[in-house]
Amino acid sequence: MITAFNVGDMAVYPAQGVTEILGIETLEISGITNQFYVLRCLDSEKKIRVPLSNVDQVGLRNIVETAEIEEVLGTLRAEEVAIEEPNWNRRYRRYVEKIQTGSLVDVAQVLRDLHLTRFDKQLSYGEKRVYEMAMQLLVQELAIAKHLSEEEITQQVEQLLG
Repeated sequence: MITAFNVGDMAVYPAQGVTEILGIETLEISGITNQFYVLRCLDSEKKIRVPLSNVDQVGLRNIVETAEIEEVLGTLRAEEVAIEEPNWNRRYRRYVEKIQTGSLVDVAQVLRDLHLTRFDKQLSYGEKRVYEMAMQLLVQELAIAKHLSEEEITQQVEQLLG
């Protein structure tokens, strides 16, 4: 199933965050003509082009809906790490893979697990960066979905994490 977006819509690009659909372009590359969504990342002004035919493969999706927000917030409330991996490198890879799925629930799991892990052991530099990325992705999308400021959402998330 191909997800369709219109110019001006907000969409989530996995591991990049919330983007705005600026337009639809037709480009010829190596003799093949394709249509592309032109996306602008809200936090960096970076532009991304996604072929319309690859929307589902790259994971471009709509902003989280109200029903799923409760699941995301419930995920943050859990009090134990889902999977305990002693090797920081393997944990890091698992966290990055989850973020790249584009699922906000997966991002919330990564944030929660890293938050809880901080109390047991020191996070590696890579894990700290993943923590910051997960927090940014989660806060950005929830702020848009709930029509609140990122500061308000950050406070709510920090309260839920404890």
